[in-house]
Formats: sequence, structure tokens, C-alpha cells
Amino acid sequence: MKIGYPCINQTLDCSSSRTFRLASYSEERLIETVEQNLACLRRILEFNVNHGLLFFRLTSDLVPFASHPINTYKWQEHFKMTLRRLGSYIKNNNMRISMHPDQFVVLNSPNPTTVQNSIAELVYQGSILDLMGLDSTAKLQIHGGGAYGDKESAINRFAEVYHTSLPAEVKARLCVENDDRTYSLADCLVLHELTGMPIIFDNLHHECVNNGEPMREAAMLAAQTWHPERDGILMVDYSAQAPGERRGKHVQSIGEELFHDFLVETEGINMDIMLEIKDKEASAHKALAVAQALGRLKGNLPNVHKAT
Repeated sequence: MKIGYPCINQTLDCSSSRTFRLASYSEERLIETVEQNLACLRRILEFNVNHGLLFFRLTSDLVPFASHPINTYKWQEHFKMTLRRLGSYIKNNNMRISMHPDQFVVLNSPNPTTVQNSIAELVYQGSILDLMGLDSTAKLQIHGGGAYGDKESAINRFAEVYHTSLPAEVKARLCVENDDRTYSLADCLVLHELTGMPIIFDNLHHECVNNGEPMREAAMLAAQTWHPERDGILMVDYSAQAPGERRGKHVQSIGEELFHDFLVETEGINMDIMLEIKDKEASAHKALAVAQALGRLKGNLPNVHKAT
């Protein structure tokens, strides 16, 4: 088991998601911003390795406007060696990486322009993982999309786009996550049957939208969609309901007892856990301690730093 958090480290004094306004786009500004983002990413990765946090979600904003028509710069060539060195560091330290495109990535949209923009964004994010030299256990995570008044047709439209329009490099990394409003685990299982995509299991979303499956059974069903050699083990998004907030809103800080109970309930299911909790690495440290006390980490202890 690996435990981690997404995108932003609140301890360090840098961001790997610096960007700028489209109106002020220039190649010089792009290069400067990406250099800063990748330098900060290296610092975040080193922090995580030193603290035993071996699962991390890269920000979608590493390369601003990468999938926008305005960006014609060959940034892939310019940053090829930097990205490869980052990938070597990740592999040398046995980290697992994912990316999660924003909500505007909707493969089953009835709008062809939305679909084409979604594919362009997936190609960009997949190319980051490819340039790092990471294998197909590094995943791209998306939601099922909309229902548009006819969920069955929407699911079939997703599958058609998957099979006819996505490059093989993207399909090798793509996963679908059960969401908190429209696509339950059962819906994602249908998508899995149609496409072969593994399912990222979100415990809080399952609490919000489900078909009566107990948590353990749901996690097991999701785990069975992962091919160990090709996909790695199950990825789980873990959070808890923020008190007094709208249904599905993530909690500010981890409840250690609740997390303990989740790990006990899912004992024996091999998984890597992404904490979708607002205080990021602060909660990740606490989660690591809970998992260590339960014997779920099997030696993934802090201070195992290896250089590139």
C-alpha cells in the first residue's frame, strides 16, 4: 500500500501549478513558468519520499495551455530531459503517480468540440507520464461524464469515443472513477465491461451514490477490474463528509478513527490510497501512521531517499 495526496504541498514555499492568463501568453513566459513548475515538482517529490508518501497526483497545470491551440511550442522536446529525470527519480523511489484532468474533460458529451478538447487534454497529460518514462500503472483518472437524460446512451457514447477516437497511449492509462452524483460503481462496472478500463474507487462518492453494495464489497468489485501487471493495484480516493456541508464535500482534516475503520473494513484488499482531504500532506502523515500501526504498509517507511 502507498498513501499520498494530490497536487499541492502546503509545507513547501512553491507551487507546481503556476500559470498565467491566456491574454499574456508568450513562449518565453511558457518556458519560464514550466521551468518553475518542474523545479517545484522535484521538491515536492523529494519531500514525499523523505516522509514515506509514495503516491502522488500531478497537477494538470504543469504545462499551461498545453492542450490549447495557442500553444504550438515544442515543449515536449524542450523539457524532455527534465521530465525524464523526474521520472527516473519516481521509479528509483518506487513512487506511484496519477493525473486527474479537470471536470471539462467529458468524453460522452453530445458536443463534438467538447469531446475533441477532452481528447486533446488527455493526450497532453498522458504525454507527461510518457515523457517521464513511467509505465501504464501511472494512470489518468476521469469521471463518467453526464447522463444527458439517457444514461444508457451516454455510457455507449463514452465507449464509442474510447474505441474510435482515443490513442492507444491514452487508453493504456485511462481509468474511470465513481462520482457523487451520476455514475455509481455499478455504472462504472458497465463502462469497464465495454472498454476494459479499471475503476478507481472513491469511498465518499460511494456513500453518496450506490446500489446498496457494502463498502468492502464495492472496493473488491473495483479491485477486480485492475490487471496487476498492466494496471498495478487498485487506486482508491479516500475522504470523508465535511460536517454541515453539501453532500460529497471533502473534510478539512482526516478523521483518524474513520480512516482506521476503513482500513479494517478493507483488510486484505491491496490498494494505493489518494487522500482527497483539504489539508493535504498534514492528513497524509496521520494516515501513514494509522496504516503503519495496522501493518498495511509492509516496509514503505520514511527516509528511503534515492537520487536519480
